[in-house]
Amino acid sequence: MQQGPRAALSMSRLRCILRGFDLKTYIFMFVVVPTCIFGIYLHGQKISYFLRPLWESPPKPFIEIPHYYHENMSMESLCRLHGWGIRESPRRVYDAVLFSNEVDVLTIRWNELYPYVTQFVLLESNSTFTGLPKPLLFASHRDKFKFIEPRLTYGTIGGRFHRGENPFVEEAYQRVALDQLLRIAGIEDDDLLIMSDVDEIPSAHTINLLRWCDDIPPILHLQLRNYLYSFEFFLDDKSWRASVHRYQSKTRYAHYRQTDQLLSDAGWHCSFCFRHVSEFIFKMKAYSHYDRVRFSHYLDPKRIQDVICQGSDLFDMLPEEYTFKEIIGKLGPIPRSYSGVHLPAFLLNNADKYRYLLPGNCKREAASG
Repeated sequence: MQQGPRAALSMSRLRCILRGFDLKTYIFMFVVVPTCIFGIYLHGQKISYFLRPLWESPPKPFIEIPHYYHENMSMESLCRLHGWGIRESPRRVYDAVLFSNEVDVLTIRWNELYPYVTQFVLLESNSTFTGLPKPLLFASHRDKFKFIEPRLTYGTIGGRFHRGENPFVEEAYQRVALDQLLRIAGIEDDDLLIMSDVDEIPSAHTINLLRWCDDIPPILHLQLRNYLYSFEFFLDDKSWRASVHRYQSKTRYAHYRQTDQLLSDAGWHCSFCFRHVSEFIFKMKAYSHYDRVRFSHYLDPKRIQDVICQGSDLFDMLPEEYTFKEIIGKLGPIPRSYSGVHLPAFLLNNADKYRYLLPGNCKREAASG
Protein backbone atom coordinates (compact mmCIF):
# COMPACT_ATOMS: atom_id res chain seq x y z
CA MET A 1 0.00 0.00 0.00
CA GLN A 2 2.99 2.30 0.68
CA GLN A 3 4.73 1.65 -2.67
CA GLY A 4 2.89 4.52 -4.42
CA PRO A 5 3.94 7.24 -1.95
CA ARG A 6 7.50 5.91 -1.89
CA ALA A 7 7.72 6.00 -5.69
CA ALA A 8 6.33 9.52 -5.76
CA LEU A 9 8.88 10.56 -3.11
CA SER A 10 11.72 9.07 -5.14
CA MET A 11 10.59 10.87 -8.30
CA SER A 12 10.34 14.11 -6.34
CA ARG A 13 13.90 13.71 -5.08
CA LEU A 14 15.11 12.94 -8.64
CA ARG A 15 13.41 16.10 -9.97
CA CYS A 16 15.07 18.13 -7.24
CA ILE A 17 18.46 16.71 -8.14
CA LEU A 18 17.95 17.37 -11.86
CA ARG A 19 16.78 20.95 -11.17
CA GLY A 20 20.17 21.53 -9.59
CA PHE A 21 21.94 20.75 -12.88
CA ASP A 22 22.59 23.47 -15.40
CA LEU A 23 22.61 23.03 -19.20
CA LYS A 24 26.36 22.36 -19.30
CA THR A 25 25.97 19.47 -16.89
CA TYR A 26 23.18 17.94 -19.00
CA ILE A 27 25.32 18.22 -22.12
CA PHE A 28 28.24 16.58 -20.30
CA MET A 29 26.13 13.70 -18.93
CA PHE A 30 24.04 12.89 -21.98
CA VAL A 31 26.31 13.92 -24.88
CA VAL A 32 29.97 14.02 -23.86
CA VAL A 33 30.04 10.90 -21.67
CA PRO A 34 28.20 8.63 -24.16
CA THR A 35 30.35 10.01 -26.99
CA CYS A 36 33.51 9.20 -25.05
CA ILE A 37 32.28 5.68 -24.29
CA PHE A 38 31.43 5.11 -27.96
CA GLY A 39 34.82 6.53 -29.00
CA ILE A 40 36.65 4.16 -26.66
CA TYR A 41 34.61 1.27 -28.08
CA LEU A 42 35.60 2.22 -31.64
CA HIS A 43 39.19 3.28 -31.04
CA GLY A 44 40.22 1.67 -27.76
CA GLN A 45 42.77 -0.53 -29.51
CA LYS A 46 44.35 2.50 -31.18
CA ILE A 47 44.53 4.32 -27.86
CA SER A 48 46.16 1.27 -26.27
CA TYR A 49 48.74 0.96 -29.06
CA PHE A 50 49.53 4.68 -29.02
CA LEU A 51 50.14 4.58 -25.26
CA ARG A 52 52.22 1.40 -25.52
CA PRO A 53 55.51 3.23 -24.73
CA LEU A 54 54.08 4.07 -21.29
CA TRP A 55 53.46 0.47 -20.25
CA GLU A 56 55.84 -1.69 -22.28
CA SER A 57 59.59 -1.37 -22.70
CA PRO A 58 61.29 -2.26 -25.99
CA PRO A 59 62.87 -5.72 -26.20
CA LYS A 60 66.60 -6.17 -25.77
CA PRO A 61 68.31 -5.12 -29.01
CA PHE A 62 69.83 -7.79 -31.24
CA ILE A 63 73.55 -8.12 -31.85
CA GLU A 64 73.45 -7.41 -35.58
CA ILE A 65 76.00 -9.29 -37.70
CA PRO A 66 77.09 -7.47 -40.88
CA HIS A 67 76.20 -9.44 -44.00
CA TYR A 68 78.42 -9.33 -47.08
CA TYR A 69 77.66 -10.61 -50.55
CA HIS A 70 78.66 -10.09 -54.16
CA GLU A 71 78.16 -12.54 -56.96
CA ASN A 72 81.78 -12.14 -58.10
CA MET A 73 83.28 -13.09 -54.73
CA SER A 74 84.40 -16.62 -53.91
CA MET A 75 82.71 -18.46 -51.06
CA GLU A 76 86.01 -18.71 -49.22
CA SER A 77 86.40 -14.92 -49.36
CA LEU A 78 82.82 -14.39 -48.19
CA CYS A 79 83.19 -16.75 -45.23
CA ARG A 80 86.45 -15.09 -44.16
CA LEU A 81 84.87 -11.63 -44.51
CA HIS A 82 82.26 -12.74 -41.95
CA GLY A 83 84.99 -14.07 -39.64
CA TRP A 84 84.16 -17.70 -40.36
CA GLY A 85 86.12 -20.57 -41.87
CA ILE A 86 85.31 -22.52 -45.02
CA ARG A 87 84.14 -26.14 -45.00
CA GLU A 88 85.37 -28.88 -47.28
CA SER A 89 81.76 -29.66 -48.21
CA PRO A 90 78.48 -27.83 -47.54
CA ARG A 91 76.04 -28.79 -44.82
CA ARG A 92 72.73 -30.35 -45.74
CA VAL A 93 69.80 -27.90 -45.54
CA TYR A 94 66.23 -28.58 -44.39
CA ASP A 95 63.49 -26.01 -45.03
CA ALA A 96 60.48 -26.65 -42.80
CA VAL A 97 57.17 -24.75 -42.93
CA LEU A 98 53.59 -24.88 -41.71
CA PHE A 99 51.31 -24.30 -44.68
CA SER A 100 47.96 -22.50 -44.71
CA ASN A 101 46.98 -20.97 -48.07
CA GLU A 102 50.02 -19.12 -49.53
CA VAL A 103 50.41 -21.11 -52.77
CA ASP A 104 52.05 -18.33 -54.83
CA VAL A 105 54.43 -17.25 -52.07
CA LEU A 106 55.40 -20.87 -51.41
CA THR A 107 56.21 -21.25 -55.13
CA ILE A 108 58.49 -18.20 -55.01
CA ARG A 109 60.11 -19.39 -51.77
CA TRP A 110 60.89 -22.89 -52.97
CA ASN A 111 62.26 -21.70 -56.30
CA GLU A 112 64.51 -19.23 -54.48
CA LEU A 113 65.87 -21.92 -52.15
CA TYR A 114 65.81 -24.88 -54.57
CA PRO A 115 69.55 -24.91 -55.47
CA TYR A 116 70.64 -25.28 -51.84
CA VAL A 117 67.91 -27.19 -49.95
CA THR A 118 68.36 -30.92 -49.36
CA GLN A 119 64.84 -31.58 -48.15
CA PHE A 120 61.67 -29.50 -48.21
CA VAL A 121 59.44 -30.33 -45.22
CA LEU A 122 55.82 -29.13 -45.21
CA LEU A 123 53.07 -29.80 -42.68
CA GLU A 124 49.44 -29.00 -43.43
CA SER A 125 46.39 -29.17 -41.18
CA ASN A 126 42.68 -29.36 -41.96
CA SER A 127 42.20 -26.70 -39.27
CA THR A 128 43.20 -23.05 -39.02
CA PHE A 129 44.88 -21.79 -35.85
CA THR A 130 41.49 -20.35 -34.88
CA GLY A 131 39.77 -23.75 -35.12
CA LEU A 132 38.01 -23.27 -38.47
CA PRO A 133 37.97 -26.21 -40.90
CA LYS A 134 40.07 -25.67 -44.02
CA PRO A 135 40.75 -27.72 -47.15
CA LEU A 136 44.16 -29.30 -47.68
CA LEU A 137 45.21 -26.70 -50.22
CA PHE A 138 48.74 -27.92 -50.75
CA ALA A 139 47.47 -31.42 -51.50
CA SER A 140 45.13 -30.03 -54.15
CA HIS A 141 47.94 -27.93 -55.71
CA ARG A 142 50.71 -30.50 -55.34
CA ASP A 143 51.05 -30.94 -59.10
CA LYS A 144 52.44 -27.37 -59.24
CA PHE A 145 55.43 -28.48 -57.17
CA LYS A 146 56.65 -31.47 -59.14
CA PHE A 147 60.09 -29.86 -59.37
CA ILE A 148 60.74 -30.53 -55.66
CA GLU A 149 58.82 -33.83 -55.36
CA PRO A 150 61.98 -35.99 -54.98
CA ARG A 151 63.06 -33.77 -52.08
CA LEU A 152 59.65 -33.31 -50.43
CA THR A 153 58.52 -34.64 -47.08
CA TYR A 154 54.83 -33.79 -46.80
CA GLY A 155 52.65 -34.47 -43.79
CA THR A 156 49.13 -33.70 -42.64
CA ILE A 157 47.71 -33.33 -39.16
CA GLY A 158 44.11 -33.34 -38.02
CA GLY A 159 42.93 -30.22 -36.28
CA ARG A 160 41.57 -30.32 -32.73
CA PHE A 161 38.78 -27.84 -33.55
CA HIS A 162 38.64 -26.25 -30.11
CA ARG A 163 36.66 -23.14 -31.01
CA GLY A 164 37.25 -20.22 -28.70
CA GLU A 165 40.66 -21.50 -27.57
CA ASN A 166 43.69 -19.22 -27.75
CA PRO A 167 44.89 -19.64 -31.37
CA PHE A 168 48.52 -19.83 -30.26
CA VAL A 169 47.75 -23.16 -28.55
CA GLU A 170 46.76 -24.75 -31.88
CA GLU A 171 49.78 -23.13 -33.55
CA ALA A 172 52.13 -24.61 -30.93
CA TYR A 173 50.46 -28.04 -31.36
CA GLN A 174 51.17 -27.95 -35.10
CA ARG A 175 54.78 -26.83 -34.58
CA VAL A 176 55.39 -29.83 -32.29
CA ALA A 177 54.08 -32.09 -35.07
CA LEU A 178 56.54 -30.42 -37.45
CA ASP A 179 59.39 -31.53 -35.16
CA GLN A 180 58.28 -35.13 -35.66
CA LEU A 181 58.02 -34.68 -39.43
CA LEU A 182 61.58 -33.35 -39.54
CA ARG A 183 62.84 -36.52 -37.90
CA ILE A 184 60.92 -38.57 -40.46
CA ALA A 185 62.61 -36.48 -43.18
CA GLY A 186 65.99 -37.65 -41.86
CA ILE A 187 67.49 -34.51 -40.34
CA GLU A 188 70.73 -35.10 -38.43
CA ASP A 189 73.04 -33.18 -36.11
CA ASP A 190 74.75 -30.15 -37.72
CA ASP A 191 72.36 -30.05 -40.68
CA LEU A 192 71.02 -26.54 -41.27
CA LEU A 193 67.34 -26.07 -40.38
CA ILE A 194 65.40 -23.05 -41.63
CA MET A 195 62.58 -22.12 -39.25
CA SER A 196 60.26 -19.52 -40.73
CA ASP A 197 56.73 -18.93 -41.95
CA VAL A 198 56.07 -19.46 -45.65
CA ASP A 199 56.08 -15.71 -46.32
CA GLU A 200 59.45 -15.22 -44.55
CA ILE A 201 61.81 -16.03 -47.42
CA PRO A 202 65.58 -16.24 -46.84
CA SER A 203 67.63 -15.24 -49.88
CA ALA A 204 69.39 -18.06 -51.70
CA HIS A 205 72.84 -16.54 -51.22
CA THR A 206 72.24 -16.29 -47.45
CA ILE A 207 71.52 -20.01 -47.16
CA ASN A 208 74.44 -20.88 -49.43
CA LEU A 209 76.75 -18.81 -47.22
CA LEU A 210 75.59 -20.53 -44.04
CA ARG A 211 75.86 -24.05 -45.46
CA TRP A 212 79.46 -23.48 -46.64
CA CYS A 213 80.90 -21.48 -43.74
CA ASP A 214 82.38 -23.13 -40.66
CA ASP A 215 82.04 -21.89 -37.08
CA ILE A 216 78.77 -20.05 -37.72
CA PRO A 217 76.62 -19.47 -34.59
CA PRO A 218 74.43 -22.45 -33.61
CA ILE A 219 71.33 -20.23 -34.02
CA LEU A 220 70.96 -17.11 -36.13
CA HIS A 221 67.89 -14.96 -36.58
CA LEU A 222 67.52 -13.48 -40.06
CA GLN A 223 66.76 -9.81 -40.60
CA LEU A 224 64.27 -9.66 -43.47
CA ARG A 225 62.96 -6.72 -45.49
CA ASN A 226 59.37 -6.24 -44.38
CA TYR A 227 56.79 -5.80 -47.16
CA LEU A 228 53.00 -5.59 -46.93
CA TYR A 229 50.56 -6.79 -49.67
CA SER A 230 53.32 -6.82 -52.34
CA PHE A 231 56.87 -5.64 -53.00
CA GLU A 232 55.43 -2.20 -53.66
CA PHE A 233 54.93 -1.39 -49.97
CA PHE A 234 58.24 -1.60 -48.09
CA LEU A 235 57.47 -1.21 -44.39
CA ASP A 236 60.83 -1.55 -42.62
CA ASP A 237 63.67 -4.00 -41.99
CA LYS A 238 62.48 -5.16 -38.56
CA SER A 239 61.29 -8.68 -39.41
CA TRP A 240 63.43 -11.03 -37.30
CA ARG A 241 61.44 -14.18 -36.44
CA ALA A 242 62.93 -16.31 -39.23
CA SER A 243 65.93 -18.29 -38.01
CA VAL A 244 68.54 -20.81 -39.12
CA HIS A 245 69.79 -23.53 -36.76
CA ARG A 246 72.64 -25.98 -36.74
CA TYR A 247 70.36 -28.84 -35.82
CA GLN A 248 70.81 -30.82 -32.58
CA SER A 249 68.61 -33.53 -31.14
CA LYS A 250 67.29 -31.00 -28.60
CA THR A 251 66.31 -28.47 -31.31
CA ARG A 252 62.61 -27.62 -31.31
CA TYR A 253 60.72 -25.80 -34.05
CA ALA A 254 59.67 -22.35 -32.80
CA HIS A 255 58.77 -18.89 -34.05
CA TYR A 256 59.94 -16.72 -31.17
CA ARG A 257 63.25 -15.16 -30.17
CA GLN A 258 65.85 -17.87 -29.57
CA THR A 259 69.14 -15.94 -29.65
CA ASP A 260 70.47 -12.38 -29.60
CA GLN A 261 72.35 -12.71 -32.91
CA LEU A 262 70.76 -11.34 -36.07
CA LEU A 263 72.22 -11.65 -39.59
CA SER A 264 71.56 -8.43 -41.46
CA ASP A 265 69.66 -8.14 -44.77
CA ALA A 266 69.01 -11.85 -45.26
CA GLY A 267 65.81 -12.00 -47.32
CA TRP A 268 62.21 -10.84 -47.58
CA HIS A 269 59.03 -11.02 -45.51
CA CYS A 270 55.99 -10.41 -47.72
CA SER A 271 52.98 -10.38 -45.40
CA PHE A 272 49.43 -10.69 -46.77
CA CYS A 273 50.84 -11.04 -50.30
CA PHE A 274 47.87 -12.71 -51.99
CA ARG A 275 46.48 -12.73 -55.52
CA HIS A 276 42.78 -12.90 -54.54
CA VAL A 277 40.73 -10.81 -52.13
CA SER A 278 39.14 -14.03 -50.87
CA GLU A 279 42.57 -15.16 -49.64
CA PHE A 280 42.92 -11.99 -47.57
CA ILE A 281 39.55 -12.68 -45.96
CA PHE A 282 40.51 -16.28 -45.23
CA LYS A 283 43.77 -15.34 -43.53
CA MET A 284 42.16 -12.53 -41.53
CA LYS A 285 39.76 -15.08 -40.05
CA ALA A 286 42.28 -17.91 -39.78
CA TYR A 287 45.53 -16.70 -38.28
CA SER A 288 46.51 -16.31 -34.65
CA HIS A 289 45.66 -12.58 -34.45
CA TYR A 290 42.01 -13.00 -35.45
CA ASP A 291 41.10 -10.79 -32.48
CA ARG A 292 42.20 -7.85 -34.64
CA VAL A 293 39.07 -8.30 -36.76
CA ARG A 294 37.00 -6.21 -34.35
CA PHE A 295 34.19 -5.32 -36.78
CA SER A 296 32.56 -7.37 -39.53
CA HIS A 297 33.00 -4.61 -42.14
CA TYR A 298 36.77 -5.20 -41.96
CA LEU A 299 36.08 -8.28 -44.11
CA ASP A 300 34.21 -6.36 -46.82
CA PRO A 301 35.93 -7.13 -50.18
CA LYS A 302 35.66 -3.54 -51.46
CA ARG A 303 37.19 -2.17 -48.28
CA ILE A 304 40.03 -4.70 -48.46
CA GLN A 305 40.79 -3.74 -52.06
CA ASP A 306 40.85 -0.05 -51.15
CA VAL A 307 43.14 -0.69 -48.18
CA ILE A 308 45.59 -2.67 -50.36
CA CYS A 309 45.90 0.10 -52.95
CA GLN A 310 46.29 2.75 -50.25
CA GLY A 311 48.95 0.81 -48.36
CA SER A 312 46.89 1.18 -45.18
CA ASP A 313 46.36 -1.30 -42.36
CA LEU A 314 43.76 -4.06 -42.87
CA PHE A 315 42.85 -3.96 -39.18
CA ASP A 316 42.90 -0.15 -38.83
CA MET A 317 45.65 -0.43 -36.23
CA LEU A 318 48.43 1.92 -35.21
CA PRO A 319 52.06 0.82 -35.73
CA GLU A 320 53.33 -1.72 -33.20
CA GLU A 321 56.29 0.25 -31.91
CA TYR A 322 57.82 1.05 -28.53
CA THR A 323 58.52 4.80 -28.75
CA PHE A 324 56.25 7.73 -29.59
CA LYS A 325 58.78 8.85 -32.21
CA GLU A 326 58.53 5.54 -34.08
CA ILE A 327 54.73 5.41 -33.78
CA ILE A 328 54.27 8.95 -35.11
CA GLY A 329 56.85 8.35 -37.85
CA LYS A 330 54.85 5.39 -39.19
CA LEU A 331 51.37 6.92 -38.99
CA GLY A 332 49.36 6.79 -42.20
CA PRO A 333 49.72 4.67 -45.33
CA ILE A 334 53.03 3.03 -46.28
CA PRO A 335 54.85 5.06 -48.96
CA ARG A 336 55.05 3.30 -52.33
CA SER A 337 58.35 1.86 -53.48
CA TYR A 338 59.14 1.78 -57.19
CA SER A 339 62.23 -0.38 -56.85
CA GLY A 340 62.26 -3.93 -58.18
CA VAL A 341 65.96 -4.37 -57.36
CA HIS A 342 67.10 -7.25 -55.16
CA LEU A 343 63.86 -9.24 -55.27
CA PRO A 344 63.58 -13.04 -55.65
CA ALA A 345 64.88 -14.07 -59.07
CA PHE A 346 61.95 -16.41 -59.78
CA LEU A 347 59.51 -13.56 -59.19
CA LEU A 348 61.24 -11.31 -61.72
CA ASN A 349 61.73 -14.12 -64.24
CA ASN A 350 57.99 -14.79 -64.09
CA ALA A 351 56.82 -11.20 -63.76
CA ASP A 352 53.78 -11.64 -66.03
CA LYS A 353 52.40 -14.39 -63.80
CA TYR A 354 53.11 -12.60 -60.52
CA ARG A 355 52.67 -8.98 -61.62
CA TYR A 356 50.33 -8.28 -58.70
CA LEU A 357 53.36 -8.56 -56.39
CA LEU A 358 55.35 -5.90 -58.25
CA PRO A 359 55.16 -2.10 -57.94
CA GLY A 360 52.19 -0.46 -59.69
CA ASN A 361 49.84 -3.45 -59.57
CA CYS A 362 47.67 -3.20 -56.47
CA LYS A 363 44.41 -4.48 -57.98
CA ARG A 364 43.47 -8.00 -56.87
CA GLU A 365 41.25 -10.66 -58.35
CA ALA A 366 37.95 -11.23 -56.60
CA ALA A 367 38.01 -14.94 -55.74
CA SER A 368 40.35 -17.91 -55.99
CA GLY A 369 39.41 -20.79 -58.18
